[in-house]
Parts: sequence; C-alpha cells; structure tokens
Amino acid sequence: MKKDFSILVGGAAGEGSRKAGLMIAKLFSNLGYRIFIYDDYQSLIRGGHSFSQIRASNKKILTHRKKIDFLLALDETTIRKHQADLDKKGVIIYNSDKISIKNENAIGIATETIVKKADGVSIMGNTAFIAGFAKIIGINWKILEKLFKKEFKKSKGVNLKIAKKAFNDTKNLIKIKKLNQKSLPVLTGNEALSLGAVKAGLDFYIAYPMTPATGILHYLAARKEDFGIAVAQLENEVGIVNAAIGASYTGARTMVGTSGGGFALMVEGLSLAAQSEIPLVIVESQRMSPATGVPTYSGQGDLLFALTAGHGDILRFVIAPGDADEACFWAGKILNLSWKYQTPSILLIDKEISESTFSFDENILNKIKYEKPLVWNKDGQYLRYKDTKNGISPLAFPGEKNVISKANSYEHDEFGITVEDEKSTEKMQNKRLRKFKEMKKEVNKLEAIKIYGNKYAKKAIIVWGSTKGPAKEAAEKLGIKMIQPIILEPFPKKQMKEALRGVNKLILLETNALGQMEKVLNCYGIKIDRKILKYNAKPFLPEEIEKKLSKF
Repeated sequence: MKKDFSILVGGAAGEGSRKAGLMIAKLFSNLGYRIFIYDDYQSLIRGGHSFSQIRASNKKILTHRKKIDFLLALDETTIRKHQADLDKKGVIIYNSDKISIKNENAIGIATETIVKKADGVSIMGNTAFIAGFAKIIGINWKILEKLFKKEFKKSKGVNLKIAKKAFNDTKNLIKIKKLNQKSLPVLTGNEALSLGAVKAGLDFYIAYPMTPATGILHYLAARKEDFGIAVAQLENEVGIVNAAIGASYTGARTMVGTSGGGFALMVEGLSLAAQSEIPLVIVESQRMSPATGVPTYSGQGDLLFALTAGHGDILRFVIAPGDADEACFWAGKILNLSWKYQTPSILLIDKEISESTFSFDENILNKIKYEKPLVWNKDGQYLRYKDTKNGISPLAFPGEKNVISKANSYEHDEFGITVEDEKSTEKMQNKRLRKFKEMKKEVNKLEAIKIYGNKYAKKAIIVWGSTKGPAKEAAEKLGIKMIQPIILEPFPKKQMKEALRGVNKLILLETNALGQMEKVLNCYGIKIDRKILKYNAKPFLPEEIEKKLSKF
C-alpha cells in the first residue's frame, strides 16, 4: 500500500490555493499521516502563479519531492507549469467550467457552476475542489464535514452546501486508509518558533512586517491574551531594536523578528545590546537576497552577516535550527541563553522553515522551560557590571529598591559610569571575554551538532538550516553520513571534530552562491572537498541532491 503522497494545488494569487493546501493537509493529518507543505508564491496580491505542494507520509518528513500524485488546478497555468512533474499514474483535478482537458487521468469539477447555485463567491471554488478531492481518495463525508465546520467560521452554511454538492458529484478512485499512529497538529515554522519562545517566558514581541518573518507577528498578535504577552508593530526596524533593548533593560524578555534587510537596520542596536550587556533575541528569517532580492523565496545568504554583524568585539549566540520542531526548541533555548549570559543572540532561519508547514511534535514543548537568570541578591551596593569570576553580572531592574541600574553604550566601570582609561577599558573587555568562555562551555553541554544517515560512512555531507530536510532523505537513501551543525556561534569545534571522525570525503550543501559555511569551517581547520550550491531562490529537493552526490 502506498504510504507517501504528493499533492499540488495551484492557481493565481488571490484564488486561495494556500488555504486549500492546508485543508487537504489536515485531511491527511487526521488519518495519521505526517505532513510537509511547501508554499510557493510571488510578491503579488493578485495574479501571477501560486501553489502549495503537500506531502503526506507514514513517517516524519521535512521536505517535498519533485513527483506529484495529484494535481489540483484552479487555472490552466497550473497544468501547464506542473503537468511534467505528474507521476505516470497521477491524476489531474481541474475546473471544468474554465478548462478543457483530453486526458483519461483527469477529473473535472464544475466549481463555478456549483458555487453559483449555492449563492457563494468565486473563492469558494476551493471548497468544491477540496470536497471533490476528498471523495476521490475515499475520505468519509463526516470527516470532511467536521473539518469544514472547524475551519470556516464565516459562511459555514454556504461552504458546506458547496462541499456536499461537489462531494456527491465526484467519483471515488482510491481508498487512502487511516494509519495506526497519532494525528499530530500541523504548524508553520514561525508558529512553532513562537510557541517555544512563549514557553521559555517571552514577555514582549516587536516587529515590522517583513516576509518571511511576518507570520510570527501575526500568530503572536492573534494570541497575545492567551499567551499573556505584549505584541507591538513599530514604524521600522531601527525603532524596533531600540524599543526591544529598552524593554529588556526593564526586565521584559523580548524578541524581535525580521529578514536580512531589516536586520541590517538593527546592527547598530545589536552593538548597543552587546556593549550594555542587555539580553536580546533577533529572529532573522532569510530570503533570497541581497537587497530586496526575491522577497518571497528562500536562501541561506545571511550566514556570514549574522556571525559578524556589529562593530567591535561582540559576544553572541547564533543558532540555526533545521525544521519546525527544532525552531520551537531552540527559540526557547536561545531566549534562556541570551538572558543567562546577558548578550544579544540571533536565531537564523529562512523562508523554507518560516512558512512551510510541518507535523509538529508537541512533546518538544515539555523540553522547554523558563530558566531564571542570575539576579542580584540585594546584598551591598548594586553594581550593574560587577566584575565576577565568570564575567556574568547579577541583574536588577529600574524600580527595584536601592537599585541604580545604568545601561551604557560607552565603555564603563562596574557601576556603569563612562571610562576611557586603558586599565578600566581592558578590565571590562576581559570581563566580557570571560563570559564568552562560559558561553563556549555551555555549547559543549548542548547537542550543537546532529548526525543522520550512516554514522560510520567515510563520505559525509555538511548542511545547516532548512537544507537538513532534503539532505537527510538523500543521505539515508545513499547510505552516507549527514552532519548538521545547529549552534554556529560559539562554534562547537569539539563536537564537529567528533562528527568528522573517520570521514575522508566531505561535501557541503547550501542554498547560497558563495559557499558561506565553507568559510566558517575553514576558520576551524576543516577542509571541504566538494560543494553543492543552489542559488535560484528554490530549496533543494532530495532527488537533485541524490543525483549530484552520485557523481562524487
């Protein structure tokens, strides 16, 4: 019995292909399947071509594949663009009111006619498509009806009427059976990341809308009362980073979200947070750039920028999760780390993680907890920058009794008063460097690197971020080792050395044009033998990785 299905739903922007894709994914999820949805859309409000590719499997998946089993075409463009990827036994489901196809594996649904008779609006054609598809694959009407009632708060009656008519008018072709495993919720990476941060004690989220990080803002704003947090949208990223620093200074665990262009505007604030030792988490969700680049597509071109942004000697954590589960866990962990070491930190993801939809393991949340930072014990005079053995100074906040908490962008003494003499300057720099040594020790305690595939293979691939998904499938199929560094600063040199034990051929995979991770690895004496780079704004597919690796 087939246990891995690929469905593509496509149409013009504004026709609702994304919502249709999510509904279909939830149908499969209700049957126990594990889900991944890749959403592809242009930077347009209407027109162009958008599609969602849903993959449903009996095992955990983190990527889509090239071949399609079912092609749901809201317009003719979708057929023209994707028919070549249809499996030999694949089925096309199309709007027969608009499109005429001579294909024995094509099924027409008169969506416009059905919608018109139900007094619906044109976008409700999606409802007819979903219902017709459900009938084709053998989904019970009661399951479909339950989903529609849950998903449609407005115009529920009309949508159900349309769905019922399309369901009854369509023939069943196959019966996809329910799997004997628990149904998991489906979340985007942005949503999972938000949950992790909230679980670790997030108090305040601030952002300016910038694809692909905007989903974090929308998700948290819609649930701020449930989560007990504050959410704000400010006028630009300069205002955001400074407001966030101010909020953290007063004791609020604060996170901001942006993409490369927005992060560029935050860099001076990053330096301020580092010098004044104020905790701050920046979510940097990469898109294809530089400049505005390809704003709704993905890339991994901001790695070196994230590692080196800011002027002067800056201490930071840079962490790059590879899927929604990891985004959830590491969002919580980086918030705790940032407050423990009183330093700015960057959670580096990309569009492929932010906006793709995954089956989410809720048990991840049980691994995240609020970790209390070092706070002042109220003994003696409070020194904001107390010169401690490990470089971490006790925290106290404005408004506390007997506390004068000074945050200074200038070099300063332990109290926070500006200094310029050599001795004091070197003393405070050494204090921060001791803190960095502690950060390195912390990294050694964490699972900073993951290994997949054949752990004893002599050929290995190194990937980071969202490239994990397709590379993992390729590595497992080819029987080679896959190494995924997650913490990139401080770099887990010891763990990487252990991961590379026995490897005699090392291949790097990244979605950027310069092989930026190679430059990072070279800093630690690690030599790359070959690079496989992709920089056309689209993510890797397992099949293309397999093909390229077979040549080495």
